[in-house]
Amino acid sequence: MNPDRHTEEAFEIVVESVLLENGYASITSDKFDRASAIFPDAVLDFIRAAQPKEWKALEALHGEKTGAQVLADLVKWIDANGSLSTLRHGFKCYGKTLRVATFKAAHDLNAELEARYAANIVSVTRQLRYSVRNDNELDLVLSVNGIPVVSIELKNALTRSTVEDAIRQYRRDRDPREPIFEFKRRILAHFAVDTDAVFMTTRLAGPATHFLPFNQGDNGGAGNPPDPNGKAYRTAYLWEEVLQRDSLLDLLARFIHLQIEERRDDAGRKVKKETLIFPRYHQLEAVRELVAAAKADGPGHNYLIEHSAGSGKSNTIGWLTHRLASLHDDANERVFESVIVITDRVVLDKQLQDTIYQFEHKHGVVQKIDDNSRQLAEALEGSVPIIITTLQKFPFVSRQLVRLAEERGTGGDGVLKTRNFAVVIDEAHSSQGGEAATDLKEVLGGERLREEAELYMAENDSAGEEELFRSMAKRGRQANLSFFAFTATPKHKTMAVFGDGGKPAHRYTMRQAIEEGFILDVLKHYTTYATYFRLLKSSDDDPNVVRKKAALALARFLKLHPHNISQKTEVMVEHFHTATQHKVGGRAKAMVVTGSRLEAVRYKQSFDDYIKAKGYAIKSLVAFSGAVPDDKLPDVSYTEEAMNLGVRERELPDVFSTSEYQVLLVAEKYQTGFDQPLLHTMYVDRRLSGIQAVQTLSRLNRTHPFKEDTFILDFVNDRDEIQEAFKTYYEGAEIGEEVDPSRMYQIKGELDSSGIYSLVDIELFSDVYFKPKLQQSPADHQKLNAIIDRPVGNFTEIIKSDPSEAEILRGKILAYCSLYGFLSQIIPYQDSDLEKLYVFLRHLASKAPKKGGSPAYQFDDEVRLDYYRLQKISEGSISLSEGTAAHLDGPSSLGSKVAREDQVPLSRLIDVVNDRFSTDFNNADQLFFDQIVEAAMTDASLRQAAVANPGEKFELLFKNLLETLFVERMDQNEEIFARYMNDKDFQRVVTNWLASDAYIKLRKKP
Repeated sequence: MNPDRHTEEAFEIVVESVLLENGYASITSDKFDRASAIFPDAVLDFIRAAQPKEWKALEALHGEKTGAQVLADLVKWIDANGSLSTLRHGFKCYGKTLRVATFKAAHDLNAELEARYAANIVSVTRQLRYSVRNDNELDLVLSVNGIPVVSIELKNALTRSTVEDAIRQYRRDRDPREPIFEFKRRILAHFAVDTDAVFMTTRLAGPATHFLPFNQGDNGGAGNPPDPNGKAYRTAYLWEEVLQRDSLLDLLARFIHLQIEERRDDAGRKVKKETLIFPRYHQLEAVRELVAAAKADGPGHNYLIEHSAGSGKSNTIGWLTHRLASLHDDANERVFESVIVITDRVVLDKQLQDTIYQFEHKHGVVQKIDDNSRQLAEALEGSVPIIITTLQKFPFVSRQLVRLAEERGTGGDGVLKTRNFAVVIDEAHSSQGGEAATDLKEVLGGERLREEAELYMAENDSAGEEELFRSMAKRGRQANLSFFAFTATPKHKTMAVFGDGGKPAHRYTMRQAIEEGFILDVLKHYTTYATYFRLLKSSDDDPNVVRKKAALALARFLKLHPHNISQKTEVMVEHFHTATQHKVGGRAKAMVVTGSRLEAVRYKQSFDDYIKAKGYAIKSLVAFSGAVPDDKLPDVSYTEEAMNLGVRERELPDVFSTSEYQVLLVAEKYQTGFDQPLLHTMYVDRRLSGIQAVQTLSRLNRTHPFKEDTFILDFVNDRDEIQEAFKTYYEGAEIGEEVDPSRMYQIKGELDSSGIYSLVDIELFSDVYFKPKLQQSPADHQKLNAIIDRPVGNFTEIIKSDPSEAEILRGKILAYCSLYGFLSQIIPYQDSDLEKLYVFLRHLASKAPKKGGSPAYQFDDEVRLDYYRLQKISEGSISLSEGTAAHLDGPSSLGSKVAREDQVPLSRLIDVVNDRFSTDFNNADQLFFDQIVEAAMTDASLRQAAVANPGEKFELLFKNLLETLFVERMDQNEEIFARYMNDKDFQRVVTNWLASDAYIKLRKKP
């Protein structure tokens, strides 16, 4: 009887049939031994066939009990060492090494090895009953020579069953204590699959099981594209490509590996974490495509890999490097004699060595050059398969080659014999594609480069100019060198040098990384902060000045002014204390990006003083290079180590990661390559543009189990400029609508009168949600749901009676939550009703019936209700979905125009600077302020105060008079009067600048 065409059984049959048609065998569930969690007959059949000599020797010892003894030793070995290690390296049985799998060699020279590889029994089992305690079944299990390695749960959207149901099934119904599910010991990867999406995990942990997307990506975003021929499932690539027989064996041999990380916790204790790494789809695709291209092309080609942050670049480099080091062409010749990895990351050094040792199970394959250029020269001469080094060591290699030859007594000219090299660049900056890479190309070009230079000399009849032509030759592509350049943010030169016609060989976009949850969208919660300062021209004359130079000087004056520093310090520290510090499970950290080293010094001093005065539990570190001289005090300078009370430069990242420090103030440091998942908030007081903006702001994008969002407060940059910078590298983003903050109370009023809820509902919900921690209990979840059910019912009735009105109300709910969630991080609202309504509506929006299609915003689901219960979610983004991305233009137009240093009156330039810092007053407003100053100057006591007091004390006296002057003139400019009386920040700034103006004028009066 044929199964219904729409059932999961039909889905299973399709998958199974494809596998069986492509080299798989079928093993029924009754052949599985539930206690040992293997297929014993398949294991023994393979060992007998692949190793007859070893089998006979064991049979001579154990007779008819040989099979039982082999299986017993195998199970013990797997339990101790894991199935992956056992598949790769075999196990011991009475002194004999028995192999349970044979993997494909890098070449075809060994016929016996090829035959053993062909003998592997790769099997599929449907509806596997795996437990001795029950008859639960797995939809599909794939095994290699009787050892299960992959499980698959299939779901069919046509029966309203999705990949989420498969994930839920793994979490709830698959006991990780079962032998088949124990971490590392049997199955290595578990796939949750429906007809549209695939998710994967390598470790079952009950409800805590973490699944990762394993999708191809669709048009630069997450998901999978439809079959262009309209014949196959969107997810068919999984069984047709990834789990195809040779592919699965290749994954076991050269990709899957155990990553062991040692880190110190907050108490300083060493903690070891084991993670079984299975490549994500884009990693697998990138490595295989690059290896295939290198095999087909041979040496002498360049490849650009444009992979976003969050792509897992370190592992991709590890896999690619290992494959290139053993790559053979169709003639069974090695394509590259050595692979050189150019990196500055210590983490990558150790990760590469550990990963490749698991593949090779022998030392000496990887050598890290951590001493000097002599060590590099020795490694190059010795053709070490994989060499990890920095670019800076290559200029000195030739000299070291000469010395090595002299020590051997053979003599030498410092030139390597011509060999083929693959060069893998960890971060392909433009410098690595230009001048800085020429020394590397010169060293690795070896004798071939010299021969090319001699040919150039002969063709140009230029005897004696070898170095000239060699220098010329080394800049171009070398026939014996292939470059594999990784970058998330390529510049024009990077694409021109390493790309194929300016295009990358492989791409994984920022958009896909965000949509798949591997990085956070740092532009989702972004605000610019108005800096209410105004510069006043104090001289009587109005000289013409060179615009650019004078503007820079004015800007520097403003940025280093003590009042500017102190005001921004207050904003940042108070924001961190009230809105950030409780984030990321109470471990959130912030970075302050300053415009110069001296600014970093001033902010460090200001932060420490303000925090001490407030008594907050916040500590800061500062990062800048060299010694910074004080601009006010002669013979006084500052260093990073001294300001950090002895914390050394190389120790700073580790020290900052502890719970002792929360804020890092930086100047030209830690703005690229700094990986700190606890970093939640960034305060920007520096001009950023282009690639620098993307790299700096992206320090926040690392994920953490307790990190639900990020926040950027920008004092300087324009939102459009930031949008333009990210648009270049970012294929679309979530839409975040900017709403006028004054709309919030209006929306609240409309929702309050809508009839969906009552104020009593909000109070009841808040009473439970905001209960003291000691009084909280699991029963609260039930109460919260019960309270919100009535408003949900009301909303459901509105949907039935007037769907259009319901969607308008839904939009208002989302708009309120978005606006309040965003602005509450900036504006210290004192209205608790706003917060209560926000929390209430957030949960109402999650539980209310959804309209067809995806909601514009996704709030907490029911699982997160407890997990994030006291965290605040905010919306508000710089949208990247509109406009066109700017192309990475080359430098052809640079330097073709003559810069003209136009001159402007100083007063006009001050106006320009004021406009830049967001003061928006017209001539009438200025006249209003001038009149107030003139009136204040007629006060006799104020004149005496100006003569007898410094500016700070004068301002205190001036403030008392100023409010009276504003009240007397309220009819002349109601807008400014209202803002002065209601906006404390504006009041403080206006008072400061008018007091300064009056003080200067009064002191100048005779």
